[in-house]
Amino acid sequence: MTAPVATPAVAAAPEASAPASRGGGRASGSAGGPRTARVPAALGLVPFAVYVLVFLALPTVFAVGSGFFDKSGAFTLDNVAALGDPVILRTFWNSTWLSLLTAAVGAIVGALVCWAMLGLAESGPTRRIVDATAGVFAQLGGVILAFMFIATIGVQGILTLWVQDAFGIELYADGPWIYEVPGLILPYVYFQVPLMVITFMPALSALKPQWAEANLTLGGTRGGFWRYVGVPVLTPSFLASFLLLFANAFSSYATAAALASQGAQIVPLQIRGALSSETVLGRENLAGALALGMIVVVALVMWGYSIIQQRAARWQR
Repeated sequence: MTAPVATPAVAAAPEASAPASRGGGRASGSAGGPRTARVPAALGLVPFAVYVLVFLALPTVFAVGSGFFDKSGAFTLDNVAALGDPVILRTFWNSTWLSLLTAAVGAIVGALVCWAMLGLAESGPTRRIVDATAGVFAQLGGVILAFMFIATIGVQGILTLWVQDAFGIELYADGPWIYEVPGLILPYVYFQVPLMVITFMPALSALKPQWAEANLTLGGTRGGFWRYVGVPVLTPSFLASFLLLFANAFSSYATAAALASQGAQIVPLQIRGALSSETVLGRENLAGALALGMIVVVALVMWGYSIIQQRAARWQR
């Protein structure tokens, strides 16, 4: 019963392998198949490549390149040298500490939210509501977010007046800090926490239950699991998410521009001031040099992010 079935199979083997051994063209054709299949796939990226070129690459080149020319179009390094001005250095320092603080708060609070979500069913309604809310809040910014905070904790905000009437506490006894750099902390944390939830939750979900079971089987405790397994595995992902939050805060503009209408206390607002005024240090192309400094900082942060993310990706496969 098996011979008639086995014979054709054995006989068919040389026929199947013959074209590959005889015809190098057939073999190269099969190897060329994936190459030809990659052509349409690459063409699908053309619209995105054009979008990146028109709205990101070219504006970046023009903005940075303008920092190396003066008002008459002659090459100069005076704009780049102006980055050492105490006023410019103070704006970079304000952006740095504001980004570090909001990234740290957002990373810690967001990680705790992710840890709490581990106890929820992934397809449950609570988990889906938290995921959807985090996605919306992470993208909420600009004038809308600024208006929300002004209406809530502004000088005449609802919460400000309620606290004043109920407890006699003057939130602005020392001045309207909400329109200065400290006033940007709460709005930045508002979108940093949900961004952390979005970026860190996949890493936390990648912790395999088998690891916890093996830990318990070997006599380990729950705290020992997090100390020797969970925290070491999640540390690269946490640091990568922290760097992403830092870059997000360092480059944020719309919320700060809507809240702090006076002065240029952080780098994005300093660039706006340089573009809208020709009196800043007497160099109208200073905005290009400021953009160059900002790009260098963000590029270094994102380079560190990619390095750490490559290490973290090993545990997410």
